[in-house]
Amino acid sequence: MRCLPHKMHFANLLGSSTPNNMSIRTLLPYLLVLLLALVIEWAFGWARLLAPWTSISLGGLALAIGLMLTSYVLRAWRVADHFEIRGAFGAVLSLNLQHNLWNNLLPMRAGELSFPLLMRQNFGTDPAYALAGLFWIRLVDAQVLAALALGSLLWLAKIEALALGLVLLALIAPFVLWALRGWLGARVARLNAGKLRGLFEKLLAGLPHDAAHFARGVLLTWANWLVKLAALAWVLRQFVPISWTGAGLGVLGGEVTSVLPIHAPGGFGTYEAGMLAALLPQGLELASATTAAINTHLFLLGTSLVFGLLAMLIAGKSATMPPPHKTTNPE
Repeated sequence: MRCLPHKMHFANLLGSSTPNNMSIRTLLPYLLVLLLALVIEWAFGWARLLAPWTSISLGGLALAIGLMLTSYVLRAWRVADHFEIRGAFGAVLSLNLQHNLWNNLLPMRAGELSFPLLMRQNFGTDPAYALAGLFWIRLVDAQVLAALALGSLLWLAKIEALALGLVLLALIAPFVLWALRGWLGARVARLNAGKLRGLFEKLLAGLPHDAAHFARGVLLTWANWLVKLAALAWVLRQFVPISWTGAGLGVLGGEVTSVLPIHAPGGFGTYEAGMLAALLPQGLELASATTAAINTHLFLLGTSLVFGLLAMLIAGKSATMPPPHKTTNPE
């Protein structure tokens, strides 16, 4: 299979819209971000808000950036393994960095559409199969985030045994779904032919084809999130006196909002609100918690922007991908 050119344009995601015919609905999220920036300037002042960065250790900051890059590498590894892409890790890493960038730049989860587009352009992947695979990846992401958030809450409440039990249960839960795939496939096969049955069949086809394959995806997801959360928790602790568990919960509050279907470009406003919802009950003052939340989010967006733009400039090696495995239903 011959690969399509490794190329991605903003217009691919927004259709044929141009600066002359973009609707107010398209521009509104960006105008709200601009309004939020003005409100922050009025309430805090950007110069005062960013001033603490001058006292942060360069070595520690470099380590945090390195951890963020490591988390991107782990996610690329997961995507490469899920879609069985061999001999083109650079291209997969580039694709993931660009997908992450578009997710941050575009509102209302529109950036997710970049994934099937980039998969088709780089590896000739059927967009429906790419979306089905992304669905399972995001489902495990959401499950890991929920488990870590609840586990952190229980740990802070001094219920350590229950917190550890919850995390252990969360590790096992995806394999229950995997064990039920045959049963689910049989139920889907009994549905009347139509769009709903076709949708379920495509989703089931996006599952890994064997238990070891599935297990690698789950473990890589946990590794990816733990590394990313460690980096962001370190950044957060540079701005407020808080424990590692408390910082992790604060970051999780922001990350949980990133999976919501509605958010502004970059998650501005919603990400900070999620962090504040997790930080303020821990006894932090509103002003210091807000400063910490904004700066942590800026670090996240900054690394996403830098790595995403570099990925666009340095294209990874192209390759082909094996055809998707068909999901078989038991008799």
